[in-house]
Amino acid sequence: MSVTSTSSTSSSLHSNLKSFFLSKPISPSRLFLRQIYGRRRQSNSAGVLSVKAYMENPNSLSGFANKVIGSLPVVGLIARILSDEGGVGSDIIDFAEFRRRVGKKCTIMESKAFYEFQERKGKAGEPLYVLLCCWLAAVGAGLLKSEEILEGVARLRISNDIEFEEETFLAMMNEAREKREKLKVAVPNIPMEVRVEKALDAIYVCSFGRDPIEEDDEKLLVIMLSAVFASVRETEIQRIVKEKAIRIAEGKDIAIVPEPQPLSKEAILAQMKDLQFLQEKTET
Repeated sequence: MSVTSTSSTSSSLHSNLKSFFLSKPISPSRLFLRQIYGRRRQSNSAGVLSVKAYMENPNSLSGFANKVIGSLPVVGLIARILSDEGGVGSDIIDFAEFRRRVGKKCTIMESKAFYEFQERKGKAGEPLYVLLCCWLAAVGAGLLKSEEILEGVARLRISNDIEFEEETFLAMMNEAREKREKLKVAVPNIPMEVRVEKALDAIYVCSFGRDPIEEDDEKLLVIMLSAVFASVRETEIQRIVKEKAIRIAEGKDIAIVPEPQPLSKEAILAQMKDLQFLQEKTET
């Protein structure tokens, strides 16, 4: 069935997905606590993390130009708004900004694909989960190890604590950046096609577990990945998804899926601290 911009149902899906892109993810346990004790303290995200843009090659002429643009308040702001695939200068695209950019350019057909994928995969296929996987591959490639990404999304599949995983990955990227700065080692320039492959690996671990990738899944994955990685040709994304599905069917890629683990001690401690803070807030 074709989807047109005049369809009220499709427009509604598109609008609803925009809210997924723009809203801050909240874990179920923290959402429950907030309903009881009120709103959680606002996190001070400004200036917490400053890493090199993931698309920037520091040794290239364009890399130098990006540093210059980033230092100009007005022009730099325009560049950040217009750039679909990365920050400039010493900026990083955080998860909220990443979702905003994807949502801004997402078509009705692409929005529908995110919802259809969730219908097929349930909670583990939520748009926010898919976008987090893409964000980790797009922004974290070169700063995060592949196994770190896969272990994180495997935890997410079990815990549903997307807020904790986002904070954890930001801290890991910040630590990796600081180490590279001390060693004076630039962040490697990872090709976008490789980032698509990493995003697909993460989505598979998070949303499929060890299940096969069916033909309908392939079509939705191509649409979603094309929406996020717009600079990569759709035919190339189709090839990446098809080869992944074949490897899974042949049992060759199952080893990348980490064994399921219970909720980490760090996640439990983080939630306990939130509970303690909210309890103290209600007593004041």
